[in-house]
Amino acid sequence: MKYSQWMGLAFAVVVIVSCYLPWMQVPVLQTVATGMDNGGTNLGKPGKLTIIFCVIAAVLFVIPRIWAKRANLVFCALAVAWAVRNFLLYARCEMGTCPVRKYGMYIMLAGALLMFLAALFPDTSVKEKE
Repeated sequence: MKYSQWMGLAFAVVVIVSCYLPWMQVPVLQTVATGMDNGGTNLGKPGKLTIIFCVIAAVLFVIPRIWAKRANLVFCALAVAWAVRNFLLYARCEMGTCPVRKYGMYIMLAGALLMFLAALFPDTSVKEKE
């Protein structure tokens, strides 16, 4: 695909921005948690690792070398795995309290999946040796 590298870079930025959007709301605690602010829960800050994966993937999207495209596939797969983990972890019920998923969680998961798809189809030209 001709523009897959630029689309992957854009999706990496979208995932980074989604780490600062609301991920879940806990009605009992009357708080909203994001990827960078746990909102009084003990879930930590999973947005930090998400941002690290996305920054590395964004740099690798820009580098026009075959080794970068192969390494980018690994980092995008790690970003998808981490996004699925966060999606499942932040939505589980604990002691009868079920949180409400917010739009940031869905944007983060969709952006990570689209970033992985962009890494699957890199724009590489094959040069024949003479």
